[in-house]
Amino acid sequence: MDLKEKLISSFMAFENNVDVEHPVHDIRSNAIKNFEEKGFPSKKNEAWKYTSLNSLQKVDFSIFPKEENKIEYNDVKKYFIHEIDTYKIVFIDGIYSSYLSETTHDGVDICLMSSALTKPMYKPVIDVYFNKVAAKDESLTSLNTAFSKEGAFIYIPKNKMPKKPVEIVHFATGNEASLMLQPRNLIIVEENAELQVIERHQSLTSNEVLTNSVTEIFAAKNAIIDYYKVQNNVSTASMIDNTYIDQKDKSVVKVHTFSFGGKLTRNNLNFYQNGEYIDSTMKGVTILGEKQHVDHHTLVHHIEPNCESHQDYKGIYGEQSTGVFNGKIIVDKIAQKTNAFQQNNNILISDKATINTKPQLEIFADDVKCSHGCTIGQLDEDALFYLQSRGIPAKEARALLMYAFANNVLESVGIPELKARINKLIAKKLGVNLGFDI
Repeated sequence: MDLKEKLISSFMAFENNVDVEHPVHDIRSNAIKNFEEKGFPSKKNEAWKYTSLNSLQKVDFSIFPKEENKIEYNDVKKYFIHEIDTYKIVFIDGIYSSYLSETTHDGVDICLMSSALTKPMYKPVIDVYFNKVAAKDESLTSLNTAFSKEGAFIYIPKNKMPKKPVEIVHFATGNEASLMLQPRNLIIVEENAELQVIERHQSLTSNEVLTNSVTEIFAAKNAIIDYYKVQNNVSTASMIDNTYIDQKDKSVVKVHTFSFGGKLTRNNLNFYQNGEYIDSTMKGVTILGEKQHVDHHTLVHHIEPNCESHQDYKGIYGEQSTGVFNGKIIVDKIAQKTNAFQQNNNILISDKATINTKPQLEIFADDVKCSHGCTIGQLDEDALFYLQSRGIPAKEARALLMYAFANNVLESVGIPELKARINKLIAKKLGVNLGFDI
């Protein structure tokens, strides 16, 4: 039985354990039908031309964890931003850990998707928002929808801001020989409200782990959302991350993605600007080695006039690693006065590393400012010579240049403690002591 067949048959068992009268029963049923029809995407699909899932489909993944494997906070403390106080929503092998978590209902709801899906008090919210911006025709999003049960649920009412940032952390412990996880997050930030989120998926085992995650984010009028994805997993962990963002008038949403680890990572980041004077920002830093593979696919759909979007992705690729960047901007006919910027810069520090980059612009309006650019190159030899002539060893000189290359992305990180942590991760990834405060 291949993975597709196993998932379809597992859905029947999943349905037996949930209420068929559940509000999202029909949504789940339709989603599994779509996945059954389309299956896993292949390289014949243009959007997956440079990323193959064939090897993952041969793994005999467990679809449901047998039981929670308890872990101690001190064993995983390093994976949290422990320098600051945060709300925490923590999952171990897909199961919520109340011991490691700190949720709240004090003026805001920072809690569990399972609660939102089952408690009558949340039904009006689920009816309005659940599965409303996520793609209905994308097979892996449909697969997640079919098994949607657990994840983070965050609801910030009008004019509210949580007292501290939120951390969403998923741990895999190796309780199973190989495990597939499908977390589902729903985040709603109402008018004039604000939110900061840090998301991390971390495997604590050498056993194979595949995460197929879907996050829906809704930013109402004048809402501000700062979202950070930290991807620094072990070499046996793979992830497909699908994030869908719906923005209304004058909202500001920023998503930073830091990809430093994992076997295969695919980030699908989709912004839909349903209003005027919207600001959307996507920034990322990727540093890869070994045979790691990271694929960034971004979409910004400018639907209304007078909006902006900014994309800036930096990649550093060594050994036999592979990077993919596909950035798509759509400007509808009525979306006049749009200002859309897209930039993807890459450095190859190995002859065997590969980068495939493809900017796409579909512009149907005539009064717009849209620009894009991509570069692929190596470190500047003149700059290296200059640094070495000032007494800086070659290895440190190369690290300084690479750090400077990525630094403009870090400048926009809005949580100082997280910025310091990312700096340390970059230094570690580069394998040097940079010799200054990071």
